[in-house]
Amino acid sequence: MAGVMLGLFLAALDQTVVATAMPRIIADLGGFDRYTWVTTSYLVASTTAVPIVGKLSDIYGRKGVFIAGVLIFLAGSLFSGFSQTMNQLIAARAVQGVGAGIILASSFIATADLFPPAERGKYQGIIVAVFGLSSIIGPTLGGFITDALSWHWVFFVNLPLGVPVAALLIRFFPKGRASDASHQLDYIGMATLILAVVPLLVGLSWGGVQYAWSSPQVIGALAVGAVMMAVFITVEIRAANPVMPLDIYRNRVVSLSLFAIFLTGFGMFGSIIFVPLFFQGVLGASATSSGSFLTPMMLGVVVGATLSGQVLSRLGGHYRIQGLVGIATMTIGLFLISRMSADTGYGQAVFNIVIMGLGLGSTFPVYTIAVQNAVPHSIVGVATSATQFYRSIGGTLGLAVMGAVMANRFASELSATLPPAVEQALPPGGLSDLTNNPQNMVNPDALAGLEAMFSQHGPQGAVLAEQLLEALRGALASAIGDVFLISVAIVGVAFASTLFLKELPLKTRPPG
Repeated sequence: MAGVMLGLFLAALDQTVVATAMPRIIADLGGFDRYTWVTTSYLVASTTAVPIVGKLSDIYGRKGVFIAGVLIFLAGSLFSGFSQTMNQLIAARAVQGVGAGIILASSFIATADLFPPAERGKYQGIIVAVFGLSSIIGPTLGGFITDALSWHWVFFVNLPLGVPVAALLIRFFPKGRASDASHQLDYIGMATLILAVVPLLVGLSWGGVQYAWSSPQVIGALAVGAVMMAVFITVEIRAANPVMPLDIYRNRVVSLSLFAIFLTGFGMFGSIIFVPLFFQGVLGASATSSGSFLTPMMLGVVVGATLSGQVLSRLGGHYRIQGLVGIATMTIGLFLISRMSADTGYGQAVFNIVIMGLGLGSTFPVYTIAVQNAVPHSIVGVATSATQFYRSIGGTLGLAVMGAVMANRFASELSATLPPAVEQALPPGGLSDLTNNPQNMVNPDALAGLEAMFSQHGPQGAVLAEQLLEALRGALASAIGDVFLISVAIVGVAFASTLFLKELPLKTRPPG
């Protein structure tokens, strides 16, 4: 478990550690137009690898697959550190992402090999806690390493940390036995899965950020992904040894759990993105402190996951009841966040996001254990990796949908509430620029430019500038509130679906 948790910590850390190093990377390598791809390539590669890893580990056993993931991750880290151009770094991050996907999937699957379902809850909770802690430590660690050494060492530091992880896994991780099923790989299924997932994720990542939703690039990527997904399903129905057996969806516990996971992922990723924007754009916090406000939420996730796992293992494994309690708590937190405004105090805002984090964290071990307990051990790898896959897909879709909603609501709200005198004082096209880019509110240079522009209007300029900022904050608060109301509705559907989740007694015999 020490090797598993350390490996997971490294892989999860690299999802966030690069964020604070990116300004220095851009200054060194250039390529500002590919800024987001350093993270996107990592996430797309890791998400795509997860379902394939689950099948491979079911066939060949976990140990070899897990160790291979660590080695691929270390190779990607080495190549990232030595990158001389932005394109090289993006490619190296994709390699790193493949390794991370293998590690993440293997970490959650490992508990199914090491412990019976009745004991897994507490260990799944600990694993989720490690994942949450990495999200808290990552940005600060990335900034420290970049300032003390260089951005290259954000990647190089994985090498001295990763080698002991590999050694622990080689020495202590049980070899286990491979599946009795055919070792014939579903190459066509793997290829069509990759050709479906990658365009879908890329299209959702591009939409409204790098390209307009109506652009040929976004529509083309989503169309290719949709067509290839249909092809993938057709291939899997006919495959002798499918990479993602569709039969598992006939299991009601599995299908309802994956549906709930997909929906909670929708709400989770939106919180991670929009909470800092609220603190910075509406409450006026600095960029550094607004990011740090995610720490209470992630600590809530850590505490919620740890307690939920312990309760699940110690009080009889009532995962349906715990799922309902967790989602209800998350829904309450999301609703409280949706009611926040420019007048909300910091203490109340932190309380709201902690409630949301506690509820979210408590759902992590619940549905994973429910899925693992409902399937034969021969396909537990596929089933467990599906939980992570659907959470990532739900999160990506959630970001795309909620980002579009926020942009539209911000534009309409600002147009409706902006005082006519302020609108008349803006230069031609000024209102359009503001509505199309709410990030102007969190950019000190942009704010200084607005104040300088209004200063040309004499003593009244300062009043107009203040009225504009009030309108911007109010519009942004309203838009973010609407985003979280959507999350409330989506997570409410997850609650309703969990009502129909059948509780099966947790198995007490060791796997194998």
